[in-house]
Amino acid sequence: MKKNILVLKNICLIIAVMVFYCTPSFAQYKLTKDLDNPKYNFSELDKVVKDGIADSTYPGAVILVTYKGKIVYEKAFGSFTYDKASTPMSVNSMFDMASVSKVVGTTTAAMMLFDQGKFKLDDKVTKYIPDFGQNGKDKITIRNLLLHNAGLVEWIPFYKKFTTPEQVWDSIKSSKLIYPTGTKYAYSDLGLITMQKVIEKISGKHLDDFLRENVFKPLKMHSTMYNPPAKLVKDCVPTEVDNYWRMTTMQGKVHDETAYLLGGVAGHAGLFSTAPDLAVFMQMLLNKGSYNGKRYVKASTVNSWTTKQSAQSSRGIGWDTNDKWEAAAGKKFSETTFGHTGFTGTSVFADKERGVVAILLTNRVYPTRNNPRLTARRHSVHDAIIKAIDNKN
Repeated sequence: MKKNILVLKNICLIIAVMVFYCTPSFAQYKLTKDLDNPKYNFSELDKVVKDGIADSTYPGAVILVTYKGKIVYEKAFGSFTYDKASTPMSVNSMFDMASVSKVVGTTTAAMMLFDQGKFKLDDKVTKYIPDFGQNGKDKITIRNLLLHNAGLVEWIPFYKKFTTPEQVWDSIKSSKLIYPTGTKYAYSDLGLITMQKVIEKISGKHLDDFLRENVFKPLKMHSTMYNPPAKLVKDCVPTEVDNYWRMTTMQGKVHDETAYLLGGVAGHAGLFSTAPDLAVFMQMLLNKGSYNGKRYVKASTVNSWTTKQSAQSSRGIGWDTNDKWEAAAGKKFSETTFGHTGFTGTSVFADKERGVVAILLTNRVYPTRNNPRLTARRHSVHDAIIKAIDNKN
């Protein structure tokens, strides 16, 4: 009898393993390269990116495209700055990800803790941070933070009046709502900074430690981190020439002023990464939360969090989607697309319907943030990507 039970258990184990690996979403569970394949014509994409350098949209860019688990395009263009002697851009150059940190960092940590049953989306923030409920903020839930409809102000120039992380956080806790919680959408850095505090309270770890141990290290994203060490600064692409506060060219130090005040690790900004690292990360999500045989996030969580939640905005939970009224990824990516953009000139998008990942990394804020040209250029880049994929021979 015991022998029969043991045999049955082994059969069940074998079946479970076969189902796991034979499910279509795991057919391509680790990225491979398929560069220079003649069936793809990326000449239009090359031109769009090069034109962006010619018209000073950015001094340099790195583009990486994957299709059904294969890297089909990976190129670096231009240089770190407009100086002729500047460092040439490399596919392994490290970029300040700005708000892309919100999804690759904070939202991912939240997804993992959610899967572990450590919190519910409709938990009040005050359950974890009691003194956050000042000035009418007692009704804000974790869902509100991640949907950007909590009622928090978008951004405060903390650097003009504060010098310590404690002052910034005290100001956020005592801040007032700018609209009733849940009634409308208003993108807010403060919400993701608050989410960082919730994550750290629940996990008992600093955000950077949690992500390094649970995401970046196991995925072998060795060039993804907060606060790059001095030896890596030379590999970091410069962002803005700061002539208003820090009085230096920002390189290897976070560009965002609030994240800088918070010590370089913040819920809304602070991550540095490379195109190859981000491709692995986004492929993990396209694989429904699994990569190279290891599960990071439940498939149901990936699906729900990367799907538009309501007519109120294009937002998923933490993630953004390519809703047609915004179309951050252009008009050719499907409405199943999810991703995020970053102020410094970065973006990551994945089209679930097509199985396409598009990584666009630039330093459009060099030498100044007063440069609005990337929005239109980003649309053209993404449209050219889909043209090449859809028109393959």
